[in-house]
Amino acid sequence: MRSASDREGGCSQHVKLIDALQLARGAVAQTAPESRIFLACGFTPLHLQTFLTAELRVLFPDRRISVKTGLFGDLCGNIERLERDAIDSLIVVMEWGDLDPRLAIRTLGGWQASLMPDIVESAARTATRLQNGLLGISRPVPTVVCMPTLPLPPMFSTSPNQAGSAEIQLRHTVASLTESLSHEPNLRIANGQYLDEVSPLGGRYDVKSDVLSGFPYSLPHASAVAEVLSRLVHNRPPRKGLITDLDDTLWSGIVGEDGVDGISWHLDRHSLMHGLYQQFLASLAGAGLLIGVASKNDSAMVERAFTRGDLLLSKNDVFPIEAHWAPKSESVRRILKTWNVGADSVVFIDDSPMEVAEVKAAFPEMECTVFPRSDYQDVWNLLKHLRELFGKPALTSDDAIRLRSIREAGAWRDASQSAESAPEEFLKAAEARILFETAKPVGDGRAFELVNKTNQFNLNGKRFSESEWSNFFRDPDAFVLAVSYKDKFGPLGKIAVIMGTNHNRVVRINGWVMSCRAFSRRIEHQCLNYLFGTLGADEIVFEYQSTPRNGPLQEFFAELLGETPKEGMRLSREQFAARVPPLFHGVEGTVHV
Repeated sequence: MRSASDREGGCSQHVKLIDALQLARGAVAQTAPESRIFLACGFTPLHLQTFLTAELRVLFPDRRISVKTGLFGDLCGNIERLERDAIDSLIVVMEWGDLDPRLAIRTLGGWQASLMPDIVESAARTATRLQNGLLGISRPVPTVVCMPTLPLPPMFSTSPNQAGSAEIQLRHTVASLTESLSHEPNLRIANGQYLDEVSPLGGRYDVKSDVLSGFPYSLPHASAVAEVLSRLVHNRPPRKGLITDLDDTLWSGIVGEDGVDGISWHLDRHSLMHGLYQQFLASLAGAGLLIGVASKNDSAMVERAFTRGDLLLSKNDVFPIEAHWAPKSESVRRILKTWNVGADSVVFIDDSPMEVAEVKAAFPEMECTVFPRSDYQDVWNLLKHLRELFGKPALTSDDAIRLRSIREAGAWRDASQSAESAPEEFLKAAEARILFETAKPVGDGRAFELVNKTNQFNLNGKRFSESEWSNFFRDPDAFVLAVSYKDKFGPLGKIAVIMGTNHNRVVRINGWVMSCRAFSRRIEHQCLNYLFGTLGADEIVFEYQSTPRNGPLQEFFAELLGETPKEGMRLSREQFAARVPPLFHGVEGTVHV
């Protein structure tokens, strides 16, 4: 059985059924939390259910995995009858026979040409019904959908190498359904192109198994589908940053030897793959990925190179740029400090195997890759692998300002350090504004991302699955606050999330995270001030746990409480009022708790 790290790397080796059975039946502690998965499909789930359970066991090793299924031949009904409170995630696997039984071979409904218009219309009606059912259930329940993966039956009057009108209309119905569902924030769709790569079309359909048992998949295809769907349920957080070399990596040539005009990334110079790499990094930067440069080079030459108008990666997309002659590992260390992220969240790419080895030795947890400058296919495969590492379900408004906010955080640090003799005056002049909003269980990807990616200011290090996140909102006493910040240096976007319950004027905080970009601005004090004021709390109880990485949060509480923080610590309104420093933020927002 593959490990979780194999899956994160896009491994497409198929699992053997005997291994999946062994893992699916493996003992799990009865005290472990349960993940309740509903597999909705119209065919007999059989081995797909086994493979799914096994894959989910690997991805969620600390959970009891329960995969339930519905009635044979009733995909729409299985979805419509679901009780949203009874499941944590929904997996929907659709095949052509679910749109109309005549598109499957176990129902003999006739394939005459005269019936084709009726089959097409019937499929369109079922697609509308499926769309309505999925829209209703996916808003409260995280949902994963796999569109038809098997070939249509040989029922059309045209030859196999010609697509006829009815066949095209059926594919259009599925494409339209897919497009409409793709806009739903709590619904993810399996990528058909990816499945085509890991499971060739000719080896997917097992006719004998379909006829005798109602299970239409070959074992390799069932394994491939289960892997893709389980990874979508898992929804691994993407990596945060990429550090790249320049010479013979971002561009072809050595800028110090060939000159600024001598480097290239163009088709006519046989260096197009460097241009594709630039183009890909620019797309990642636009999606909020941090891009940094570590280059052994003359900084003035690098500065001039980034002024070239045909460079596909703008200098505004890159920060910081470390261009000097010191070891690459020193450059990487400084970049990580500037970003304030862990090495395990970053990828390093360089054309020199020696430089890659040197950085890897300094940061064993970092993925370090040699740029394959002389192999076109390997560059293409590298771009696909990077998509696997950095891809995210959807973009948020905060993604667009992430790099700018890190630059501005540096400006804040520089300005605040120069004002150390009068920090109160500096904070007062910062023109800071804080917005408190009620977070949403669906469509607030940034809040969910903060909770699962923030480490240093994190109350207890707890991570949430999507189902746990959704379920938290169902408690009538629960609240989830999203906190946004801006000042005269610029906006930071959403930088904190506070989760808890409010009962009889006692607030219990289950989770509290804050981005490292927001440190040293007394935002954490204003958060507590807001809880006491808006929620009318007399006391706040914190479900605190020490973690190896939440030192900044520990320091904050030690200073506020005058003692080392401990599990179940409490803070009264009077204690806070006696210790809170002056706060100068403008506060906005109305929350419903």
